[in-house]
Amino acid sequence: MHPTLLGVLGLALLGALQAQDAVPPQPDFQQDKLTGRWYSIGLASNSGWFKEKKHLMKMCTTDISATSDGNLEVISTYPKGDRCEKRNSLYTKTEQPGRFSYTSPRWGSKHDIRVVETNYEEYALVATQISKSTGSSTMVLLYSRTKELSPERLERFTQFAREQGLTDEEILILPQTGEKLEGQG
Repeated sequence: MHPTLLGVLGLALLGALQAQDAVPPQPDFQQDKLTGRWYSIGLASNSGWFKEKKHLMKMCTTDISATSDGNLEVISTYPKGDRCEKRNSLYTKTEQPGRFSYTSPRWGSKHDIRVVETNYEEYALVATQISKSTGSSTMVLLYSRTKELSPERLERFTQFAREQGLTDEEILILPQTGEKLEGQG
């Protein structure tokens, strides 16, 4: 019975890896057009921390800039209690345009990040596969250049998150916050 169970688990893992590889980055990705300010409009994840903190989450700003070596510096400012917190991340480019890697210094988790769909001026849909010693999880982000997006874009985000195996309980349209969001935290 053990060999059968291991075979099934191996196939399941292979299927999960292939599913992530089946999510290609945006064709003809243009990194310079992704830079600037974005608002996090939607977040979907099957991770434990998301399920615990989902009820506390609000929209945040994310500022993306290119580094001299072609990577992306990503600074997210989000409300936490009565103040704002900033989180800086360095997304390292890969050989595939639109695909980046990131290792969290705090948690040791490895992130495979793909800009899946964007028109650069309105929205960006980003899929991330996160791996750490305790297992893996999937995260999908919807960014917007403004604090609101059309119902069609919101529905596309929800549909894409479901295609990644996420349930409706794991999908959240983030509530807006006050002007603190603009970075004066």
